[in-house]
Amino acid sequence: MGGWAVIAAAIVLIGAGSAALLSVGEWTEREALDPDSAGPGGARALVEVLRDEGLTVDVVRDRAAAERAVAAGPATLVIGDTTPLDDATLGEVALLGDDVVLVDPRSRDLRVLVDGSAAAGVGDDVIAEPGCALPAAQRAGGILPGAVFRGAPGVTACYPSGEGDALLVTTRDERSLAALDAVDLFANAHLADNGNAALAVNLLGAHPRVVWYLPSLADGALTDSSPTLGALTPDWVTPSLVVLAAAGVTAALWRARRFGPLVSENLPVTVRAAETTEGRARLYARSRDTVHVADQLRYGALDRLARDLGLGPTAAAEETADAAAARLGMDRARVRGILIDDRPTTDAELVRLADALQHLETAVRLAVRPGRNPQ
Repeated sequence: MGGWAVIAAAIVLIGAGSAALLSVGEWTEREALDPDSAGPGGARALVEVLRDEGLTVDVVRDRAAAERAVAAGPATLVIGDTTPLDDATLGEVALLGDDVVLVDPRSRDLRVLVDGSAAAGVGDDVIAEPGCALPAAQRAGGILPGAVFRGAPGVTACYPSGEGDALLVTTRDERSLAALDAVDLFANAHLADNGNAALAVNLLGAHPRVVWYLPSLADGALTDSSPTLGALTPDWVTPSLVVLAAAGVTAALWRARRFGPLVSENLPVTVRAAETTEGRARLYARSRDTVHVADQLRYGALDRLARDLGLGPTAAAEETADAAAARLGMDRARVRGILIDDRPTTDAELVRLADALQHLETAVRLAVRPGRNPQ
């Protein structure tokens, strides 16, 4: 009884420890460009840089919290992945901040918020200079863009690369709205590269407060209408499972037995290794499968020859045969015939092949280690 209790307690402790480790990993890594994540793809380093510059950074994860944070005073609204938001909600959210920065824009975001701009693939793998008169870009200098965009007429485009530009800036209801692929620029792993940190501070630091908004699934009109497992399960299933679980635990406790000491048991027959070898040889002889027997003899000979010749266990049969022929100065075709090509069809030919293999191994061993006993 006590042993089963210990096992049950160990299972519970292991489960609790695994859940704690998973929780730690979730909070540490999170998703790309998460301002609370210290992983390579997170943005905690940028948040700390902004705070060192005297800015207040609020991280919010739903629309209501974002509205409350923005209402506290002038702020730059940073919007993360907008996938949960529908078009109408996206347009409303973009009116919250005094300035807005899209750090992970989708093609839909550019169409709705940046005057019909569009994605244009990825930039060239070279440093791009600002190429525009925008002060934030001019002060930052060059960057290595990730995704690039094709700006609509009237949109300020900076950092030309590939078939587009890395940064688009437009004015929306007297608010500055910037869009750039910050995943390759503002993440912890890349923030110190080129002018990335300077560009981030210039774009996000126009106001004393930064509200970093990560939309949740409940923020938009898109809701998950699929039924849950509980909704699909009949009412009688849960009580039945509880009764079955209780019955199983009761049966385990009822039938449990304490493990006793190990008991040694003498085998009725001890079989010598030689008898096993002889029995296998008789089976081979009875089947008259001389080719298979020859292959078994060759496998052992090739393995030993490879070790003697210093070729290693992965050497091919042809490589081993050629090395043996070269070492002995023999005809390569003859050595390959012994080790690979010859196919004995009778017992007499099989015996001759076995003798040839043994003579070949002995000759190689004497050539490699002269003066030693070939056995």
